[in-house]
Amino acid sequence: MPVAESGSGAEGPVWNAFAEGDNLDVLADLDEASYDLVYIDPPYNTGNDFVYLDRVPAGAGQAGRRGRHEAWTAMMRPRLVEARRVLAESGAIFVSIDDHEAAHLRLLMDEVFGEDNLLAQIVVNLNAKGRQLGKGFATNHEYLLAYARDAATCVLDPSSPDAVDPRDFPLTDPGEPRRYRRLPLRNTNKKFNPVTAPTMHYALYGDPDAGAVRSAPFPGSQEILPVFGDGSAAVWRWSARLVDERPDDLVCRRVRTRDGERVDLFQKDWLEPGRRKKLRTIWLSEEIGSTDTAVAELKALVGHLFESPKPTGLVRRILATMPDDARVLDFFAGSGTTGHAVALANLADGGTRTCLSVNSAEPTRPGSNAANAGYATVADVTRARLRAVAATYGGGLLER
Repeated sequence: MPVAESGSGAEGPVWNAFAEGDNLDVLADLDEASYDLVYIDPPYNTGNDFVYLDRVPAGAGQAGRRGRHEAWTAMMRPRLVEARRVLAESGAIFVSIDDHEAAHLRLLMDEVFGEDNLLAQIVVNLNAKGRQLGKGFATNHEYLLAYARDAATCVLDPSSPDAVDPRDFPLTDPGEPRRYRRLPLRNTNKKFNPVTAPTMHYALYGDPDAGAVRSAPFPGSQEILPVFGDGSAAVWRWSARLVDERPDDLVCRRVRTRDGERVDLFQKDWLEPGRRKKLRTIWLSEEIGSTDTAVAELKALVGHLFESPKPTGLVRRILATMPDDARVLDFFAGSGTTGHAVALANLADGGTRTCLSVNSAEPTRPGSNAANAGYATVADVTRARLRAVAATYGGGLLER
């Protein structure tokens, strides 16, 4: 395909590329294992999407709904098969979806990628108030299905520095600028006990006044065995050797219990620079943005053209789980959120991520904001946003 470059250039790889065409045809032209991360936001099969007008006729009943689901699944299956082919062995795919096809997509992803490669089914809150129009509950969530190409070799890190709250680390030591929190040195999971982990049930020695902890007795110390809150025998999380290697990371303290005071041991869990925290499976709009903030982002670049784009914060959280040189693919590019997020992420951390966005030349819906603004096709909207991203943030744009 012919390639032309536009937008501001950058040293190194061009951050964004755009291909117009049927995504199945474009996928077929891509090399095997050529991408590290795929994010797609396919049509939700509601009958109101730009590209797939698949509303079930009135009165069609259960058979009509079943046919609609089957048609949607038939459309998605070959595209997901191709997505798996172009993913690196260490790669991952994220797919946004809502309740219309969440169950069918989960089964389809299990079929194409394998049940063992499911990483998470994430609940994404993009509308804090909930949808007030229509009948039923005020729905305020969608889903994000995450699968590995191969879970055994996937490099995805399900954590983020943004999830770390410094307020969770309230303690400091004299002369030590780092903050920390105390974690019980005993294993709080009752699956681990002297029967299942006998080598981790042993005596340690601590001085609750000085705070010192050692694996052998010392002046002022007392013997301490690990116990659960109910007094039953527990096990330590650290071996005696690790206690000897890192005694300054432990502290002995008196604690109050229902049965009175006792002495216990704790790990000093430090707030280190660059610390990351495991991501939860519910992502809130105040963390990643909402549909409203997504509309504002798009409007600031090219106008109010889509009603329900995804916020860049959602995609940036996904990007943060992968290396900062990830090759990203979005073959349902919509308004171009993924390419926009890649540029913002690269600016923020100096990364060299690249992104190929793919969208079709399907006509925009008559009367839609995009059509009224003079955009004849959905691809025109994607292209306009990515050009604006290149002009505003740099990184360049290759157009095929």
